[in-house]
Amino acid sequence: MALSRAERCVALLLRLLSRACLALLALLPQPRAGPARAAPRAVPPPRRALLLLSARRLAELLRARQVTCIEVVEAYVERIKEVNPLINAVVKDRFEEALQEAQQVDKLLSEGPGDDCLEEKFPLLGVPITVKEAFSLYGMPNTSGLVNRRNVIATSDAAVVSRLKQAGAIPLGVTNCSELCMWYESSNRVYGRTNNPYDLQRIVGGSSGGEGSVLAAACSIIGVGSDIGGSIRMPAFFNGVFGHKPTTGVVPNDGQFPNAVGVRSSYLCTGPMCRYAEDLEPVLRVMAGPGVSKLKLNEKVLLEKIKFLCMDHDGGSIFVSPVDKEILQAQKKEAQRFTDLLGDHGKPVWPLWELMKWLVGMSSHTLPAIALGLTEKLVNLNLSGKAKLVSMGKSLQEEMEALLGPDGVLLYPSHPTIAPKHHSPICMPFNFAYTAIFNVLGLPVTQCPLGLGSEGLPLGIQLVAAAYNDHLTLAVAQYLEKAFGGWVLPGKV
Repeated sequence: MALSRAERCVALLLRLLSRACLALLALLPQPRAGPARAAPRAVPPPRRALLLLSARRLAELLRARQVTCIEVVEAYVERIKEVNPLINAVVKDRFEEALQEAQQVDKLLSEGPGDDCLEEKFPLLGVPITVKEAFSLYGMPNTSGLVNRRNVIATSDAAVVSRLKQAGAIPLGVTNCSELCMWYESSNRVYGRTNNPYDLQRIVGGSSGGEGSVLAAACSIIGVGSDIGGSIRMPAFFNGVFGHKPTTGVVPNDGQFPNAVGVRSSYLCTGPMCRYAEDLEPVLRVMAGPGVSKLKLNEKVLLEKIKFLCMDHDGGSIFVSPVDKEILQAQKKEAQRFTDLLGDHGKPVWPLWELMKWLVGMSSHTLPAIALGLTEKLVNLNLSGKAKLVSMGKSLQEEMEALLGPDGVLLYPSHPTIAPKHHSPICMPFNFAYTAIFNVLGLPVTQCPLGLGSEGLPLGIQLVAAAYNDHLTLAVAQYLEKAFGGWVLPGKV
């Protein structure tokens, strides 16, 4: 649809303002802890084979006593010390405590019961993890990048952190986030800015950006993230790793700051971030605890039985960047692979034109409701408008559930652009619409990497299913990892 003269004028004004913002930002002092101008473009690839194992495989080797937990933790500590000065992802470590816990794991393994018993009781025994600083991790800072919380130290563990510890995981430290988890560049005045391992001049996303960066740089295997508008999926996309936003209400959000209140509590989700797709499901089981019974993780998924649906974009808007050609090409390759897979079954990929119309109608009304810090203040000023938004959201949710059904997976862009350069998000603040819409709908979404583009930066896709069908997107993610290679080592070129 052609833009009106007034809309063209607004679009031109926005472009001019964006250029002015970028020019002004270039003149401002850079946040501390970033790399010097002479620093390499990307982090060096890891040298130790131990750093390239999935959590599942590492746990197997530990239980079989083919490697010691001390060796594993020391390898990760060494890696963090090597690259963290470049990426500034781990903002506070607990290396001494982690090494002590590794000794306890080795002692348990030398004296303890058989492999099967250990796997059932401690599925993540000895596996190193990192935790978003917004979550409470005993003895670690819990500022969420807020200066007036600089001296706040957690005196307990968040619910999911406690569950991961009980499963045997060993936290190495906490990672950076955006201030109050309110933006999709992880930078604040407490810890400075976090950089992308593939290009240090690029953003890592937010608000779980430190987790995305530390995973991509092979400094951790599993990350604890939270997502209220794409805060797991954008960092996972920009950093080329896997991230899963579970169905709303399955994994507890307790123990993070700030925690969601009011309407935002129905958007916030806590979930896993991993380098390897096979680790998402076992970590989700641990995080969900008793809530896992709501999901269907024990059901076997047959890809030929899945109904795949595809959308290239949300219909377009002057407030959101058009989707990059490389992202669309990667999505089309993925769709073609599924078409080939399902060709003999008469179930090709098809576009959701009607859903696109819904999304276009929603974009100008629901996105402000997701903007943290402004949501309730703005919406509550107009009660009739708030009621309209709630009604539209409910209608769209019903439409999506009907379209996806019990066997549908939607392929949808993760973001309109590959990882942008530092400060760029301020010029196109609504690009997070591509992830935020699914927080509004409460649907499970798995972010899946699809290799690197021409600039050496990660590409990816969102996999969306109906509520409580997380098992479908997790299964498709494992298939795509085999087809497209999954996480790619940074700094290989």
